[in-house]
Amino acid sequence: MAKVLVATEKPFAKVAVEGIKEIVDKAGFEFALLEKYTDKSELLEAVKDADALIVRSDKVTQEVVDAASNLKIVVRAGAGYDNLDLAACTAKNVVAMNTPGQNSNAVAELAFGMMIAMARNAYNGTAGTELRGKKIGIHAYGNVGLYVAKIAQGMGMEVFAFDPFVDDAVIKADGVTPLASMEELYSTCQYVSLHIPATEKTKESINYDLLKTMPANAVLVNTARKEVIHEADMIKLMMEREDFSYISDIAPDNKNDYAPFGGRFFFTPKKMGAQTSEANINAGVAAANQIVNFINNGDTTFKVNK
Repeated sequence: MAKVLVATEKPFAKVAVEGIKEIVDKAGFEFALLEKYTDKSELLEAVKDADALIVRSDKVTQEVVDAASNLKIVVRAGAGYDNLDLAACTAKNVVAMNTPGQNSNAVAELAFGMMIAMARNAYNGTAGTELRGKKIGIHAYGNVGLYVAKIAQGMGMEVFAFDPFVDDAVIKADGVTPLASMEELYSTCQYVSLHIPATEKTKESINYDLLKTMPANAVLVNTARKEVIHEADMIKLMMEREDFSYISDIAPDNKNDYAPFGGRFFFTPKKMGAQTSEANINAGVAAANQIVNFINNGDTTFKVNK
C-alpha cells in the first residue's frame, strides 16, 4: 500500500486536509499528516517510509530526498517549485510536480488588493487615485497573468503583456496587447504586475536600468519571488524617484532600508498569494489527484524535473 505524506510547517486549511485524505483513502493508499513541525528532524523521520509527499513552502532538499528511501513522487501544492531540489529528485528517480493554476485567482486578487490600497494612500483620509484608465503591464502571461488581465479589464485598465513563451495570438485573444520586450512593457505601463519564476536567468533581472524607464507615478507589483528584484537597485531608484512605489507579496531581505520611503511601499508579512481557503483546497486536492494518477497510471502531466 502506497503511503502519502502531507508535510507542512504552515498548516493547510482543515477542509483541504480532509479533501486530500478523502482522495487518498478512496485510492486505497495510506494517509499521513505532519503538521506544524518545528525541526527538520521531524520531517526526515516522517518521510522515511513515504511513497509520495505533498508540501507547500517546505523545502525538499537533497537531505530530505535521501532520507525518503521509498519516495516516488513529490508534489508542491502551488505553482512555484523553487523549494524543491529538482536535481536531487532526478538523481533518485523521484518525480517532482507542481499544481499550476490552482491558486491563480487568489494571487491575482491579492495583487489588486495591494494596488488599490496603494492608489488610495492606505485609506489614510487623503485623496488618492483610481486604477481605471491606467496602463498595466503583465510580466509573464501564465495562469496568474490571465486572472490579473481579467480583473484589470473589469476595472477599465489598459492591459499589456510580455511573455516570450506565449504566442501573441493567445494574448490578443484575451483582449490584451502583447509587447515585444521587457523594456517596452516597463516603459509603457504605469503599473507592472510581476509573475516570473526565480531562476538563474531571472534572479535580480528586475533592475535599475529597467525600472527607471517606467512612466510617472509608477508602481511595481511583485507577487512572484523576492529574488527576481535587484534589491540595491530598487533602493537607488526609490531614492531618486519620489513618484515610484513598490508593493510585494513578501518582504525583501533589506526591508529596513525602505523606512525613508513611507507611503511608497507595502510588504506582506509572509508570502500570502495563496493564503485563501479556496486556494488551499484547490492546490491540495490537485496534488492528491496527481499523485493517485501517477501511481496508478504513470501520469506525469505536471512533472517539472527532467
